[in-house]
Amino acid sequence: MQFESISEFLNMGGYAFYVWLSYGVTFGSLGILLFLSLRQKRSVLLEISKKMEREDRLKETRSSR
Repeated sequence: MQFESISEFLNMGGYAFYVWLSYGVTFGSLGILLFLSLRQKRSVLLEISKKMEREDRLKETRSSR
């Protein structure tokens, strides 16, 4: 389907509201998913580093006794 002008493209043959809303919902959902995934990754990595530090301290304590 070819459009004669930019305004026809933006109008999408009378279905512009539904087409652009679907694009907006899709990209919005993907953005939220990306944000939440990165936040969860950061929290998991922080938790792992805390556990590793805790294990190192326990090893030091056990070896000094």
